[in-house]
Amino acid sequence: MSTSAFPLSVWARAGQHLQQWLPGLLLCGAIAAASLWAATLPALAERGLSALTLAIGLGLVLGNTVYPRLAASCASGVGLSKARLLRAGIVLYGLRLTFQDMGQLGWAGIAIDALVLSSTFVLAQWLGRGVFGLDPRTSLLVGAGSAICGAAAVLATEPVAKGRASDVAVAVATVVVFGTVATFLYPALFHWNAAHGWFEVSAQQYGLYVGSTVHEVAQVVAAGEAVGRDAADMAVIAKMVRVMMLAPFLLVLSWWLARSERRADHQPMDSGSVKAAAPHSRITIPWFALGFVLVAGIHSLGVLPAALVQAGVQLDTLLLTLAMAALGLTTHIAAVRAAGTRPLLLALVLFGWLLGAGWLLNLWLPQWL
Repeated sequence: MSTSAFPLSVWARAGQHLQQWLPGLLLCGAIAAASLWAATLPALAERGLSALTLAIGLGLVLGNTVYPRLAASCASGVGLSKARLLRAGIVLYGLRLTFQDMGQLGWAGIAIDALVLSSTFVLAQWLGRGVFGLDPRTSLLVGAGSAICGAAAVLATEPVAKGRASDVAVAVATVVVFGTVATFLYPALFHWNAAHGWFEVSAQQYGLYVGSTVHEVAQVVAAGEAVGRDAADMAVIAKMVRVMMLAPFLLVLSWWLARSERRADHQPMDSGSVKAAAPHSRITIPWFALGFVLVAGIHSLGVLPAALVQAGVQLDTLLLTLAMAALGLTTHIAAVRAAGTRPLLLALVLFGWLLGAGWLLNLWLPQWL
């Protein structure tokens, strides 16, 4: 091949890929645009329904009606949105927070976030597998969504947990249901407590409670602003620190899954022999999670222009919304229905844990520290 022909071949391959991706990208883009617009409507925004949750809902509707007839031409672009664009979106998510946020929260707030995250996820694994008999992937994804940051955590955990589209859809559905309940219940409990005088709770204490226990960022904002600006500011800071814990969580999860695989591979067989270790039982490093920390670190230095950060956040929202649209398109209701009510029951118990144990941690841990 001549040197002059090489660039032409590269451009030709790029053109072929673009031609394959374009129909699916346009479809996901249309869903994302509609969801981003709908998320600005007061009736939806006040209920904490973000563009991400709206995108998967609209994607589910289309995915189970018209999309099967379009799948042949759109599959490549939809797959690109669900995989590579998702990882890019997780990396850019680092532009939403800085390491300085941790300083504003204090050691007690950081400890509360860490304990809420770890206890909720461990409880999800114990209940999901041992009590409700769920598939391990479903337990992992429901636990991650409840423990960290809702749909974004579910999407970030899916490549590490090797979850199926139906597992992800079920986990996201639980986040939507109980996170929406939280946006109404938390402010109601705050005002109810204020009326009866059971506990002395300031707006900032309430905000820390909301940020450390409510699922989605948008839901945190809605629940915080229902009490006041001070509550909303503290809630967002606590939530962003919780989001920052996503990267170390994924690294630990990858190590844990690899260790579990190796242990299973070396279990004795019926004949007394030991099964050889499978070649895939190793740690899968989620590089996008490390990219997330790197971007957050650069943002923390304050060297990025405000306009660039704002544009990056908008691009990040678009990428994540595209990924959610693709997820909805590729999820069949029959597969979600087959999961039954057990994932919802698991999510309900986790919601009760966040509500009750999360409150006790917020009440007592600052006094201990």
